[in-house]
Amino acid sequence: MVRRIIDLSLTIEDNMPAHKLFQSPVYLKALSHESTSSFGLGVEGDPMTFQTNYIGMLDHVGTHVDAFLHVNPKGASIDEMPLDLFMGKAVCFDLRHIGDLEDITAEHMQAAEEKAGVKVDGHIVLLCTGFHERNKADKKQLVWGNPGLTAEATKWLHERGSRMHGVEGPSTDKPTDNIFAQHRLCRDLGISHFEWLVNLESIVGKGEFEFIGLPIKFKGGSGSPVRAVAIIEE
Repeated sequence: MVRRIIDLSLTIEDNMPAHKLFQSPVYLKALSHESTSSFGLGVEGDPMTFQTNYIGMLDHVGTHVDAFLHVNPKGASIDEMPLDLFMGKAVCFDLRHIGDLEDITAEHMQAAEEKAGVKVDGHIVLLCTGFHERNKADKKQLVWGNPGLTAEATKWLHERGSRMHGVEGPSTDKPTDNIFAQHRLCRDLGISHFEWLVNLESIVGKGEFEFIGLPIKFKGGSGSPVRAVAIIEE
């Protein structure tokens, strides 16, 4: 048996696409090996130079997870949430027949569960619609085209003990809808989600696997970027 780690995370870049309501990040070189050579560090013949980068961004940029605080003023911040929420047994549903701006329904979830061959029982459920792969060259569509998870589909997950799920787009709600029914229901049910996952095609059909998407421990954080990975045993 071989354990394989599959990266499900976006690369953080300067001015990368963000949710329609959010600013894109600023990610720039602050000090370079060339500029720090003037510091006179190290020894003669072996100078010590270094590079550091400046990061200025919201806590909901790139591959990230929402804290309960994000949509609930009384909810737990990211540093207060138990770490076991962000890791554990998982399954990836094949929903690649769902197009841009279409709805993911409870019926879709039921059919995808049967196809995956894994009965959801407290699993982290990742939803592969192929959205990122087919739109990765179109920054506008990445922000304005993602499918949405219906309230009924969200209830389907909650009824099966799933406390976290994950999608490919910048939101679990469609960008054309300002009602945010999915986020509001997650608030009321006490569950949350990972957003802007990528490379989910790599784990479709793999059955049950381990998922890890640990957040940065921001004090009072409303969310956090994560390095999301799937650990597959083959």
